[in-house]
Amino acid sequence: MKINTDKFLLQPTTKNYIVQINNLNQYLGKKDLKIQILFNINFVIYPGEIVIMTGPSGSGKTTLLTLIGGLRSVQEGSLQFLGQELYGASNEQLVKVRRRIGYIFQAHNLLDFLTATQNVQMTLELHKNISPKEARRKSEAMLSAVNLGHRINYYPSDLSGGQKQRVAIARALVGHPKLVLADEPTAALDSKSGRDVVNLMQKLAREQNCAILMVTHDNRILDIADRIIHMEDGRLIQEVVCNPTAV
Repeated sequence: MKINTDKFLLQPTTKNYIVQINNLNQYLGKKDLKIQILFNINFVIYPGEIVIMTGPSGSGKTTLLTLIGGLRSVQEGSLQFLGQELYGASNEQLVKVRRRIGYIFQAHNLLDFLTATQNVQMTLELHKNISPKEARRKSEAMLSAVNLGHRINYYPSDLSGGQKQRVAIARALVGHPKLVLADEPTAALDSKSGRDVVNLMQKLAREQNCAILMVTHDNRILDIADRIIHMEDGRLIQEVVCNPTAV
């Protein structure tokens, strides 16, 4: 089903938004080699909402994810995170934005020479008002929340693929971010481990009122979404609302 992309513009609502994007265009290359990779993106994410983004490889999903996460600069249009405009933002401002977002990727990106607790605790070291003792306590509590309380002192090499991804979830959520960005978090996992991972993400995000934007090709996990957004050729072309009370 094709829809008008104006549908993705922010509609009047009593809810605050986590992310608001209007008329976003993004390009790759310069001068004669310049090509457009995102076209007139209009999109919002609300607190506590789980949005899944689907689409073929090369459709622009990861590019949009990295823009929302402050990992690259917005070239044209408006992208606001918690009311802060990211178009024209300085590197220092983007760093502050990144500290308020959790990231989960297909590769868990754990540091092999750190224990599970130490990998999670690294996130809290960015928060100057949290002591090392409190950071460790919070990290261990979050690992217990993802059912790894018995593995807090294990190194990544001693953990299964599903356990490593659960450590990554704990690391993303321990700082209580307002938004978690997940890029193919189940791609390297078997069906049971993948289901366990997304169920944990859903449960913890609901408890923290944290929004999730997840890119996936895994049709088995679409049922956790409040909304499903489909991208093709750099355009948002379809929206399915699965849980109207969340949006």
